[in-house]
Amino acid sequence: MTNLRKYGRVPFCVALLHGGPGAPGEMAPVAQELSADWGVLEPLQTAASVEGQIEELHGVLNENADLPVVLVGYSWGAWLGFMYAARHPAFVGKLILVGSGPFEEKYAAEIVETRLARLDEKERTEIRSLMDALKDPAGEDRNAMLDRLGKLCIKADAYDPLTLDTEVLQCQYNIHRSVWTQAVELRASGKLLELGKKIQCPVVAIHGDYDPHPAEGVRRPLTAVLEDFRFVLLEHCGHCPWIERQAGHEFYEILNSELR
Repeated sequence: MTNLRKYGRVPFCVALLHGGPGAPGEMAPVAQELSADWGVLEPLQTAASVEGQIEELHGVLNENADLPVVLVGYSWGAWLGFMYAARHPAFVGKLILVGSGPFEEKYAAEIVETRLARLDEKERTEIRSLMDALKDPAGEDRNAMLDRLGKLCIKADAYDPLTLDTEVLQCQYNIHRSVWTQAVELRASGKLLELGKKIQCPVVAIHGDYDPHPAEGVRRPLTAVLEDFRFVLLEHCGHCPWIERQAGHEFYEILNSELR
């Protein structure tokens, strides 16, 4: 799999970072929407470590972007963009975090239970079974299991979706396990949030009020560490704003406004 897709025409001044980790391709609908007005890069992260993904992104932007770039990170991509902007501040003109995970451990405790409460009993049983199966080192076809788990989470995360198809190319369990394990350790240690003190560009967080990732877990910690930070809460919106019937239009209006 190539690690980059391009949309629109030069200059490529916007880069979209997908979630997961290990869920490449899901930012394609946003890239297509923005490409009418902007040159857009969609990096597809292939490295199996946090450090590797930061450096892979650096190589892609250094070779293809009109710098400094506007980074738009979704879910895990929000954390990746956050870490990248701290590491390479001269390369990022603005950072936009969409549906970010919480930046402090205490806000993460109820995410799984919130998701489970929104599903029926059969789906709850399936999620628990998939989570257990993914922990088994001898398990087979864990890419497919992760894909199914992701589909159930998207259903739980959405408020009023137009679609539940997030256009992921292929879930990659090994990348997900390795990168996410390192990422949650960074959060638990406080090192993730501490990186915010090195970010020099404006930061905007866009978050749905129905997102099981608590909005306060983004707003409060980042308000404390960032010098130029703004938080936007979208009503009737889950984790993935662009699939939302009632919030998608407002999401794109805000996003386009922030790119100008």
